[in-house]
Amino acid sequence: MSFQYEYLLLIPIGFIAGFLNTVAGGGTLLTLPTLIFMGLPAPLANGTNRIAILVQTFSAIRGFKSKGISTYPFSLYLGLSALIGSFIGAKLAIDIDGDTFNKILAVIMIMVLVTIIFNPNKNYTEIIERTTGKSLYISLVVFFFLGIYGGFINAGIGFLILLVLPYINGLSLLKSNATKVFVVCVYTVGAVLVFAFEKQIDYMLAFILTIGNATGAWFGSRWSVKKEDKVIRLFLIITVSSLAVKLWFFN
Repeated sequence: MSFQYEYLLLIPIGFIAGFLNTVAGGGTLLTLPTLIFMGLPAPLANGTNRIAILVQTFSAIRGFKSKGISTYPFSLYLGLSALIGSFIGAKLAIDIDGDTFNKILAVIMIMVLVTIIFNPNKNYTEIIERTTGKSLYISLVVFFFLGIYGGFINAGIGFLILLVLPYINGLSLLKSNATKVFVVCVYTVGAVLVFAFEKQIDYMLAFILTIGNATGAWFGSRWSVKKEDKVIRLFLIITVSSLAVKLWFFN
């Protein structure tokens, strides 16, 4: 693929995606459709996006660690469980028909929008952490299936993880975000290996997108977590709904 200057648009889009993925979720709902609209087949766009996600999450981990926020080794246990699932999910993503994939992505985008709009605001400051024993075992099973979903498409995975960790393990929103980026980083390694083996990565576009994603993730990880930020929520609702309509009706 020859270089075209419009590819540079991936840098600001990647920055927004990296920031959103780190403070909440939903960045893939911007980058994946954008890659598809640039002419990449769905499996190739999916694989290309994983390189940016891998570097983005590593950048976010460093950012959280610089603020002393970490849930290791709990996050590693969940990451390894999700890693096993990611191999299954990535293989499914490669084998599925491109038009069907676009339809699935559109439906997921709408479902995530519903979660964003109607998920009630909760106070995560007065709950007890449960990262061992029964709660850990339950989370290991849950994250195996989240890994399958993450390996398949990854879109909206951040919102799902932010719903699971406070409910099952009693983590604060800040620690849930730190755990989330660690888990996604680990299982994305598995997804990247599958997509690379199947030659479903455009490395030039992946590099350009990664510049934006990694930078946005670094800033997002060091920014005070404000899940109710109205500007981000409004931007995400308008953008994702528009892209969902485009994916469903105008492939």
